[in-house]
Amino acid sequence: MAKYVYDFTEGNKDLKDLLGGKGANLAEMTNLGLPVPPGFTITSEACRHYLAEGAVPDGLEREVAEHLTAMEKRMGKTLGQADDPLLVSVRSGAKFSMPGMMETVLNIGLNDESVHGLAKQAGGNDRFAWDSYRRLIQMFGKTVLDIDGELFEHALESLKGDRQDTDLGAAELQGLVETFKGIVRDQTGKDFPADPREQMRLAVMAVFDSWNAPRAILYRRQERIPADLGTAVNIVAMVFGNVGNDSGTGVAFTRDPGSGQQGIYGDYLQNAQGEDVVAGIRNTIPLQELERLDKSSYDELLRIMETLENHYRDLCDIEFTIERGKLWMLQTRVGKRTAAAAFCIATQLVDQGLITLDEAVTRVTGDQLAQLMFPRFDSGTEKKKIAKGMNASPGAAVGKVVFSSERAVELAGQGEDVILVRRETNPDDLSGMIAARGILTSRGGKTSHAAVVARGMGKTCVCGAEELEVSIGERRFTAPGDIVVNEGDLISIDGTTGEVFLGEVPVVDSAVVEYFEGREPDDDLVRAVDRIMRRADEVRRLGVRANADTPDDAARARRFGGEGIGLCRTEHMFLGERRQLVEDLVLASGDEERQAALDALEPLQKADFVGIFQAMEGQPVTVRLIDPPLHEFLPDLTDLSVKVATGDATDKDRKLLVAVKRLHEQNPMLGLRGVRLGLVIPGLFAMQVRAIAQAAKEVPGAKPEIMIPLVAAVQELEAVREEAAGILADLGVEALIGTMIETPRAALTAGQVAEAAQFFSFGTNDLTQMTWGFSRDDVEAAFFSRYLELGMFGVSPFETLDRDGVGRLVTIAVEEGRAARPDLKLGICGEHGGDPDSVHFCHQAGLDYVSCSPFRIPVARLEAGRAAFAECDSDTR
Repeated sequence: MAKYVYDFTEGNKDLKDLLGGKGANLAEMTNLGLPVPPGFTITSEACRHYLAEGAVPDGLEREVAEHLTAMEKRMGKTLGQADDPLLVSVRSGAKFSMPGMMETVLNIGLNDESVHGLAKQAGGNDRFAWDSYRRLIQMFGKTVLDIDGELFEHALESLKGDRQDTDLGAAELQGLVETFKGIVRDQTGKDFPADPREQMRLAVMAVFDSWNAPRAILYRRQERIPADLGTAVNIVAMVFGNVGNDSGTGVAFTRDPGSGQQGIYGDYLQNAQGEDVVAGIRNTIPLQELERLDKSSYDELLRIMETLENHYRDLCDIEFTIERGKLWMLQTRVGKRTAAAAFCIATQLVDQGLITLDEAVTRVTGDQLAQLMFPRFDSGTEKKKIAKGMNASPGAAVGKVVFSSERAVELAGQGEDVILVRRETNPDDLSGMIAARGILTSRGGKTSHAAVVARGMGKTCVCGAEELEVSIGERRFTAPGDIVVNEGDLISIDGTTGEVFLGEVPVVDSAVVEYFEGREPDDDLVRAVDRIMRRADEVRRLGVRANADTPDDAARARRFGGEGIGLCRTEHMFLGERRQLVEDLVLASGDEERQAALDALEPLQKADFVGIFQAMEGQPVTVRLIDPPLHEFLPDLTDLSVKVATGDATDKDRKLLVAVKRLHEQNPMLGLRGVRLGLVIPGLFAMQVRAIAQAAKEVPGAKPEIMIPLVAAVQELEAVREEAAGILADLGVEALIGTMIETPRAALTAGQVAEAAQFFSFGTNDLTQMTWGFSRDDVEAAFFSRYLELGMFGVSPFETLDRDGVGRLVTIAVEEGRAARPDLKLGICGEHGGDPDSVHFCHQAGLDYVSCSPFRIPVARLEAGRAAFAECDSDTR
């Protein structure tokens, strides 16, 4: 019989699939003997059943009742008992951390009778009891009953006036409870449920339902978390941080999640419950202040933090509560950290002997490395600093100020860079946080919602800029010195220092980019990157080449660690002033004129290739012969037509109009291009091959590879190869001749194609278009956003390779191509060559190299190393 409920004493940290991250780690801390309140976890299997069937699985309610009874016996009190109540929290907990995206309900078990028993437990502290009761109704009303939270907030703010919530007395809070109950009655037509077990049952259902709440769906899509995992539910005996000033709640990190430096990092709030810390309703104090307030709890917390970091061998994120001097651990997890912290922590743990350097490579990602390559503010520029807050998530962000998520999404959709400014963010702000270049809040600290979510997304964030007075209603904020910043004004925020600047601040290359450009490692971060990159390069099997069309691109690719050029697009060499020569080619009336145009192009092409071969210094260079249709190099049809119609055209314009009309196609991407163009225009490919060969003769050590594009049948390749091989032989130049696999037919007939090809390079941009049957130039703006919303795909197939469709074609081509020609060289040169997930696929598929833009080369190198370790782990398992 299926088991759907596990006591904390039954689980462990390796059961995240079943118990979720929170439940698995609560169980692990319980097993370690740490002070964890009693509790139990409802599994994610129960959630998946509920979401699929619309009802909880048979036996779940019985299991929950049995575990609750056991908890009550252990605690010596029952849920909601009038004179001595047990209260519980009901918390979500998915396999992957989704901070603030799903529901939590605290203080379950309170009603008009048990509130007096709670006050008695707290030594007659009526204020604490009524504060806990109002929190329950407010949280339950918003999360379980789906009442607009602003109704409760407005009532609370009206009562507080200019005071803090801690200044409210017992009688005022008792009146607020009645107000809140009235809101529930008005909004639902029913009274707030007084039965404690009914409160708990409804809260569990609300947590299940929150898995598919819009903000949770959006967060999963952003973080690429599978939609079918579901969430576990944790039911935990309540401990109270809002009993008085000898109580409180906090969040701690075993290292700085922003920089990775060791030390004491976290926030603490006296006389508060957990949601007060992350919501930013009151500004926290640094965790170090706890030593002065409660040295015994502080010392115990430090011991526990050391225990957890050594046990998990990583940065740990910890939530805790102190109830009248007694420390309780409410959660731990491997903490989210910035990209810089990820690299620094990984190498620090190596130096401490907690992990190996190989493990360190697997602890960082290509996406994090890419973040470290983002620009930073120019230190030599004059800046007008208007505020300083917490450096919550690093980076340099410049944009127009907006005060709502809706406005951020709107302007970002119009191509504007925006900075989302709020007093504090909440989960409903997720869409705006995703759209914004950076986030700025006047409240909260490094553990606030804004900070945690921004770090997870790699967004620049400054939190707790207390000098700013943010007026959401007036859409402006004020800063010291009578500075007023209105919506639409430009500001710049530095997530590394926490500084806020008026206007636009210029940005420069990051220190990591300077390292890849050749600077010696001279700080902790760059040294950490250097160590990890060196190890990744030692173990990776995949080569990494560049997509580069100019000597400058080629030189940068080499500096960034490129091992050759996997795609040199010759069509880029036909632009600018050379368009005139293409026009002459198109207008040629016979063989003689056509050859004259080709003869004029050939030395220019040769000079281009000489520069690229020289820059690569003996590394292989794969040159793709001209791919796009010729009309792309000619004047626009409409412009020419207007010119001729208005009488402003020259004789050449009129001839060009005839030629452009002749070459015009309804769907040029499926028309006269690639190998077809080379077969239809005599001498075009021959000119390019000669230019390549002549350039190679001039550059000692040059290793040209000639790539024929858009082949769909081996006969096409054979015809071009025969001509190219003859030219190479005549000039005494050795070069590989291969093809791009970018049509589904080429992939499906790869065994035949390999008979005439010495290498394949998968052009996954076109292969994706043709496999899916849509044009990237048209569909991304037209319906991709809707497809992402509907879950048709979790990420654009042009961003990350579609393994099931396009990937299957690649796998077929690899297997059949190598069967026909065992020494067949295999690479990829589409945009996927620099995408981390796609690099792992290329490793698994058996490719020899990936090729990507020069800036993405370090990312591909790192991910190729990580892919090698992932394969080793898989083999071990």
